[in-house]
Amino acid sequence: NRAKLTPREMDVLRLLADGEDTRGIAFELAYSERTVKNLVHDVLVKMNCRNRAHAVATAARQGVI
Repeated sequence: NRAKLTPREMDVLRLLADGEDTRGIAFELAYSERTVKNLVHDVLVKMNCRNRAHAVATAARQGVI
């Protein structure tokens, strides 16, 4: 799955794994909250995950993060 994710999506996924919420990720990466929500959605679709926690768990199991 790592190859499918863009660097921006990987940054968002790492911050999700660190426990950041949408606002925290937006602040950290200097993106709008809307952009973060779009990136999270893209990550979930690409990884075929139901929610943020599922994406983080899947990425951790696969050694992506």
